[in-house]
Amino acid sequence: MLTETVTIINKLGLHARAAALFASTAGRYSSQIKVGLNGKSVDAKSVMSLMLLAANKGCEVHLEVDGSDQEEAMQAIVELINNRFNEEE
Repeated sequence: MLTETVTIINKLGLHARAAALFASTAGRYSSQIKVGLNGKSVDAKSVMSLMLLAANKGCEVHLEVDGSDQEEAMQAIVELINNRFNEEE
């Protein structure tokens, strides 16, 4: 299992489009992917669950990835977050 803490840096946080992009990225991998914030952990492959985290700009989310492709999955998700979900700032 891999774990990492990443800061949400895009202006609008995990809003609908960003959550959909996050879930579709996570869905490409067979590994189990969880995202945690403030003691709550959700399935990263669920758009609604990601939106319910209410992760705004500046929030630190905890990622847990476990499975056969965990390294690739973690790298893709961290890159997505660090690239501000491909949004302009």
